[in-house]
Amino acid sequence: MLEPSLAALSADKNKVELRIIPNTHGPVSAEDINALLTQSAFAMLFPIAPAINKAVTEVNALCGQNPGSHELFFTIAERKDGAVSISVSDDKMQASMKITSAWGGKDITLPDILNTLKNQKIKMGLSKPKIMALMQRLSILPPGESCEGIIACGKAAVNGENAVLTRKVALARERLLQPQEREDGSVDMRNLGALITVKANDILMVKIPSTLGNPGFNIHGDVLQQIPGKDKSMEPGTGTSLHSKDPNKLIATVSGQPVENRTGMQVDDMLQIKDVDVRYGHVNFKGSILITGDVHEGMQVKASGDVTVMGFVESASIEAQGDVIVSKGVIGRLIKDQKLSTTIKATGQICAQFVQYSQLEALGNILVTKQLLHSHSTSGDSITVSDAQGRRGDLVGGTATAAKGIRAIAFGATASTKTELFCAMHQGELKQQLKELDDSIKGMVVAGLALEARLRKLPPKTEWQSDVGMIEQVKMMLDQKNQMAEERIKEEVEYTQHFNEVEGYYNNYVIRAEKHIFTNVEIHIGNAFNRTQREHGPCIVKNVNQEISFDYSNR
Repeated sequence: MLEPSLAALSADKNKVELRIIPNTHGPVSAEDINALLTQSAFAMLFPIAPAINKAVTEVNALCGQNPGSHELFFTIAERKDGAVSISVSDDKMQASMKITSAWGGKDITLPDILNTLKNQKIKMGLSKPKIMALMQRLSILPPGESCEGIIACGKAAVNGENAVLTRKVALARERLLQPQEREDGSVDMRNLGALITVKANDILMVKIPSTLGNPGFNIHGDVLQQIPGKDKSMEPGTGTSLHSKDPNKLIATVSGQPVENRTGMQVDDMLQIKDVDVRYGHVNFKGSILITGDVHEGMQVKASGDVTVMGFVESASIEAQGDVIVSKGVIGRLIKDQKLSTTIKATGQICAQFVQYSQLEALGNILVTKQLLHSHSTSGDSITVSDAQGRRGDLVGGTATAAKGIRAIAFGATASTKTELFCAMHQGELKQQLKELDDSIKGMVVAGLALEARLRKLPPKTEWQSDVGMIEQVKMMLDQKNQMAEERIKEEVEYTQHFNEVEGYYNNYVIRAEKHIFTNVEIHIGNAFNRTQREHGPCIVKNVNQEISFDYSNR
């Protein structure tokens, strides 16, 4: 054990000096020297480990040798002031502070912290209570110990909400899904209730306007611009107008059948026909058509609104700018060259109880509540073959093509009927649109920077503030800058929506079988293909890495 007197404070009292004679006091260990530092005069000073190790090495090397009779000198400890450091997150939205207690030196004070924050330009989102809490912890920390905590947080921008259009009236297609209940509690599948009509001043649709959102800031005080919500137009159609006291309400101005379109609603005059046959002739009507009976073979029906058929459609043609709703069934037959005798086209949706040997084309959904047999169906949205309870709904034979997915209770049949399913085929087009948007946004950024440069190069305002032509030129440049900024924000919102759709494309657009997929069902999802060789139970079929995958986990 070394004598305590070997260690002493330096003249300025800021260091501990070790004076030792190897032959007299050696050999020594690091523990021996550290024991000297436990004396009350040195306990608060910082041990200099490299110097201690050096002292041990040199003393032990000279111990027992001639040079070992000479005194060696080492500085083995020193006073160290407290330290404060600030770390900033990569997104500049959070700052944390680490305070280290002094080793016999000057502890960190509040002015030290404020100066550090100022030097690092941290000025927003600071929390005084959190800073003071760290200072209180510092007061009880042993020498060299640290405490750390978050002391500043930015505020994220709150993006605006998109406008939402909410329909307040039912449509003709919704009658098909709501058979009426009898007094005894049973359901009359043939009674679909009263016709859907509205009268003047009825509220058809309500718009919840888009919101601007609120800007945010980071801890350096930089403003984080929010993305305003995307507006959605609600335009009056035929037979409708905006409410005189509330432009966010769309009301009927006449009595008739409500029809939903892409920008709002319209109220159509309704032509009511018992049967469309050779005695009545083809029908072409500007408005909606209600056919209380059937559409017979060879007949054609066209409407600018909805077409509702309470009976059957048999080997006929129907074309509507709205929805086509068939309360009973659509029946066709196979004629030469794989052509089918019944054709139904709708800008909106197509709804029926069962369909066979027919060609269906809809920009919206196709909904069949019982069976879709040996038909060619194409939807710009999704195809569903199921009743409301999810108990029955068979898609057998033919081809079904849907941009956003296909759902049925069962696909194919026990007889291995060839059935072709196509969905999620447009990711390439979406990626191209995404690239075009990205190029457009980048172009606007470059143009905006060029415009900013031109504005910065303008002479001082005092030189041209009386020049009318120059004032007009500057005003045009500022207007152009603002318009470009607004257009860029709109395209950035659209880009985000497209990006999310592309990223989640094959997770969102799938084929869903509620009970069965039988053999000989050809499945195409994007570029992935599979022909079923065995029966599958309830599953979701996806494109995973360009291969067809059957997921049974959610069943």
